[in-house]
Amino acid sequence: MNNNISKIKNDVQDRNSVAWKRLCEYIDEVAENGTDEFIPREGIGDELFSKIYTLPESIAKLKKVKKVGLYGSNLKRIPPEIGEMESLEYFDPYTSYDLKWFPYEITKCKKLKDSRISTRALFGNYKNRKAFPLLDHNPVTYFENKLKCSVCEKKIIQEETNQMWITLHVGTDTIPMLANLCSKECELRLPEPAKGYVDKPHKGGSELKQPTRAEWEKAHTIKISKVDLKKMKEESETKKPKLLKLIRKIWER
Repeated sequence: MNNNISKIKNDVQDRNSVAWKRLCEYIDEVAENGTDEFIPREGIGDELFSKIYTLPESIAKLKKVKKVGLYGSNLKRIPPEIGEMESLEYFDPYTSYDLKWFPYEITKCKKLKDSRISTRALFGNYKNRKAFPLLDHNPVTYFENKLKCSVCEKKIIQEETNQMWITLHVGTDTIPMLANLCSKECELRLPEPAKGYVDKPHKGGSELKQPTRAEWEKAHTIKISKVDLKKMKEESETKKPKLLKLIRKIWER
């Protein structure tokens, strides 16, 4: 297990920079044109994109975008507003190694079926078990203190939120997420974490015990009884004659 805990950095983006202003303009263009792809590197160029460390909250406007391409970015944060991208189907921040976690709101992208994420860089990944920062001492803060409960969407301020880590499956990856919660009731409404990971929402920290690689493998081992094995063998045998007949027909042609 990797016990070196990364410090969460807040205020990562210069919002007065040329890069930020151009990205905001690009988002407006994509929203206005109804384009189904959002690929900032192509939209604002490599040089400006290399200076982007989070995405604007205005991505909530991208209602028709199906594909988000963030390959090789320097991003450190994805804002909760990604949950409002209702058409999102494919999410690709591959090789964005500074992305260690994602907002819980990404689970609200109900059409998201495919993703490409560099999972080894993530907190809690089963291959190296990178330690989760302790949220009590190092909370994630938000621009202008504007946030909502990740579950019920009630508007709250930073001082009211109860932040928790939870690992869930999204798209084709299992990723750590940060949930901002307004109450114990909303904490109880969180789904069951993915198998082989910390089995409940948590605050992180060096004292957190994560499952071992062996425990992860055990959780993902499919058990087949002798009865099922025999049945599978019998079904396999019955299909053989049909396969041979098909081959014979093709050969006769």
